[in-house]
Amino acid sequence: MRVISGSARGRKLKGPPSHATRPMTDKIKGAVFNSLASLGVEPVRVLDLFAGTGSIGIEALSRGAEHADFVDMGREPCAVIRANLATTGFDRIATVHQMSVTAYIERTSKSYDLIFMDPPYADPEILPTLAKLEQSRLVQSGTIVVLGHSPRVTPPDQVGRLDALRHRCHGDTCFSIYELVEDDDRAAPAEAAEEENR
Repeated sequence: MRVISGSARGRKLKGPPSHATRPMTDKIKGAVFNSLASLGVEPVRVLDLFAGTGSIGIEALSRGAEHADFVDMGREPCAVIRANLATTGFDRIATVHQMSVTAYIERTSKSYDLIFMDPPYADPEILPTLAKLEQSRLVQSGTIVVLGHSPRVTPPDQVGRLDALRHRCHGDTCFSIYELVEDDDRAAPAEAAEEENR
């Protein structure tokens, strides 16, 4: 596992401390960031939930993000994330939070441009957690949310104010990209289309 692009390109990253953590492969990570680039996403503030090894958030930092927060409730994964941040030199522009994702969503008042959420595939709360995230202060108009999931999970095209931009699968790994669209912004295109039809 390595950083695939940007200022830390080629740096090797420590792998997960146990088989319970399944980080995105370099191939899937590349597909995610290619999709984000095609959508013109250039984040400044990044959040990596269920961070595991931190590889996805570190990739965002390598590509120009100014700060990233990493959330994982395991002591060993958090130690791996800190080691990987030190290896890549991003430890001064990142913060690791050892706590549950639900607790972070409920307690934090920060907002982000880009949020990664890649929970364990067997997590039955994947969609309810996405819904909690949509209702939180972590998201704002224009926030992009990347959801990693199993092919057996079919995320909806809309979760509250989150509208799906892409659904992609590569082998047994899938990801969906959402953008938070405020109701006023969503109504504007519809009103414009109605005006054209008159």
